[in-house]
Amino acid sequence: MRTVLGLPAVILVLATGCATTQRVAVEQQPAVCGFLGESCNELKKGGEGQAGLRWVNPRAQIIQYNKVIIDVVGFYGADAAKVSPKDQAALTALFQKSLIEALAKRYQVVDQPGPGVMRVQVAILDAEAATPGLRTVSMVIPQARLLSTGYYAVSGKYPFVGGGQAAGKITDSVTGEVLGAAVDRRVGGGSVETAAQWQWGDAENVIKTWSQLTADRLYAYTSGAAKP
Repeated sequence: MRTVLGLPAVILVLATGCATTQRVAVEQQPAVCGFLGESCNELKKGGEGQAGLRWVNPRAQIIQYNKVIIDVVGFYGADAAKVSPKDQAALTALFQKSLIEALAKRYQVVDQPGPGVMRVQVAILDAEAATPGLRTVSMVIPQARLLSTGYYAVSGKYPFVGGGQAAGKITDSVTGEVLGAAVDRRVGGGSVETAAQWQWGDAENVIKTWSQLTADRLYAYTSGAAKP
């Protein structure tokens, strides 16, 4: 039987077809609240250009901050066990490097608490490896690409992609007051440019996206352009 994609599905595929990564639903894991603490109960679904679940403290004076301490704690929670220690170390180092590069464009990066200094803490809750050969075939060969598009329309993501989930919280470096928290899950998108991925290629792209998203959204609040 011939399958015809509905108009909403076609629009969605076209809108994400050139994306390097795509946001998918956050998976509920004990590690989410284990890392975020009480702020976990405040999380709400994020809008376009935001994390999957997020919260910004409406009582915090966020515009006072212009410096940042960056702390990537690495892999956190039971799901981390499926990633080898070597790969965990490599992905953690990439996250630290990417966050520093992204945030340094907006803030002074420091290593000591003080007035006007916020602490950005992030943890990788899990990571998924792509299936390199099948990932490439599914994105490049026209017939396979068509099947992948159909798979996307039904499942909400492309086949054989990798990705991951991470949580982050921002606190006052002196008082420990929580300024905001977020959880996000992303997978490889439909861009042909990323078809020839190695095992952790999609996860690396997701980490870079998280880093830029953190810098952009944080600056929107500290600059006063966005309100909690």
